[in-house]
Amino acid sequence: MSQTYITTTELAERIKYDVRTIRNRLKDSVLLEGVHYIRPFGGRKILYIWERIEKDMCRPLNVDLMMQGVQ
Repeated sequence: MSQTYITTTELAERIKYDVRTIRNRLKDSVLLEGVHYIRPFGGRKILYIWERIEKDMCRPLNVDLMMQGVQ
């Protein structure tokens, strides 16, 4: 399966969110490392997996999944 890796700026353009919103609010709360984005070669740069983000954006929110691990 081919995946499209995009930068934070490219993601912001596609989903019409500010880059800062993606970095500060979405990353690690909605967008999960290893699922929606990767850090190639263990570095600081983040590449988002467009197909996974697009798929999950269209899916209804499941509150139970979001609350897992929250005490």
